[in-house]
Amino acid sequence: MSKAKGKKPQRSGSNVFANFDQQQIQEFKEAFTIIDQDRDGFISEKDLKDMWASLGILQDDKFCADMCKVSPGQINFTAFLTFMGEKLQDTDPEDVLHNAFACFDVHNTGAINQKIFTNALTQLGDRFTKEEIAQMYDVAPMKGDNVDWKRFIKLIKYGGDFEEEA
Repeated sequence: MSKAKGKKPQRSGSNVFANFDQQQIQEFKEAFTIIDQDRDGFISEKDLKDMWASLGILQDDKFCADMCKVSPGQINFTAFLTFMGEKLQDTDPEDVLHNAFACFDVHNTGAINQKIFTNALTQLGDRFTKEEIAQMYDVAPMKGDNVDWKRFIKLIKYGGDFEEEA
């Protein structure tokens, strides 16, 4: 049986790298490198514990072991990228997020006043704590005192910051 020249064998399954653009892969690689404290190419319970400690947070062994249990085997970069892709896909569909944010943007400006947004997050649905709100504002794209909710949806869905659309 002869093989056609120039054809590469097809691999079954999906290529996790195809789900992200080059910038996203680089950002995930940087995050992986930060977590892989011993630089052995795998994330272990000890790496997680050391990473948390570098952030000033002491986690017990059980917490770190539970985090590692999300992977059926060792966590290398490909497994990490697969896990991150799955987490990003677990968010609500973009149109659902758009409709939710649009409810608070009555003038259709693409921005929600921080005070109104904070009030909604503390008074409606799954109520956020002050700490969770502070963490959210640390990453939320802002236009002055307003949350740029269209860019925020892209951050939630695709894991990167995006320039303002024209």
